[in-house]
Amino acid sequence: MSSASQPDPQVQALLAATAGMPEPDYATLTAPQLRAALAASPAMFAPGDDVAEIRDRTIRVANGDLRLRFYRPHGDARLPAVLYFHGGGFVSCGLDTHDNICRTLAARSKALVVSVDYALAPEAPFPAAVEDALFALDWLDANAASLGVDAARIAVAGDSAGGNLAAVLAQLALRSGARLRHQLLLYPVTDCVAESETYARYASGYFLTRDAMRWYRRQYLVDAKNAHDPRASPLHAGDVTGVTAATIVTAEFDPLRGEGEAYARKLEAAGVAVDYRCWPGMVHGFASMLGVIDAADAALTHAAQRLRAAWR
Repeated sequence: MSSASQPDPQVQALLAATAGMPEPDYATLTAPQLRAALAASPAMFAPGDDVAEIRDRTIRVANGDLRLRFYRPHGDARLPAVLYFHGGGFVSCGLDTHDNICRTLAARSKALVVSVDYALAPEAPFPAAVEDALFALDWLDANAASLGVDAARIAVAGDSAGGNLAAVLAQLALRSGARLRHQLLLYPVTDCVAESETYARYASGYFLTRDAMRWYRRQYLVDAKNAHDPRASPLHAGDVTGVTAATIVTAEFDPLRGEGEAYARKLEAAGVAVDYRCWPGMVHGFASMLGVIDAADAALTHAAQRLRAAWR
């Protein structure tokens, strides 16, 4: 898609409406403080599409309980499935904050979407989220029949930090021999080692800031050396030949745009089929902004179409 010279007018209006909000002091900010501030924020966006059923379930994992939320679309056919991981810098957000994305993807891709409430840092630092993600994928594969899921049509998906987990799972699945049909990555974190030039270009003023990303990394990676682990930085994995096909969406005015584009290039260089779109005029997190940003609806429609193509 062509680039824009400035943010979309709808994005500009949203930026103006939130311009008076103070930037956190990242030298003293704690994860509970961030979560409390997010919980106190009023709901701004549309709830997403109608689905036939939404159901929560808790499964046992090595470190305790893992909550899953199932979004079943209308229809009685045996369904493909999308394992979804929410964004939030590995520190915040959860099933409720990303409910509208999951509803919409389920309705439009005609798949059972399974949203994963993985463990958050700093209480559960790297690699806890990866371990939860891998357990959820193994559980979904093992229980596909009882869920009415076609185990040969499972995709992984996520936005931001969740996009990181989806990309990591796609790499781990390749090594384990697990079957995956697609990976959907919305403005993903792919590099915890270095900062692309878009970190400097869009350091502040576009919702997600460079200082915020640095703070998130410090919470997630207690040992900075872990940044080089491909389970933290999928961009730094070795050979990715054979990884499942990908749809990667980035936002033009987003510090993470550069690493998302770099990951698309890495996969393409390894012969992986990639549909890469940089959405013009958009900022990080725009796919959640249903009802306020028209491009959110368009991006989720595009994502669902790519998943439906993968099911075929």
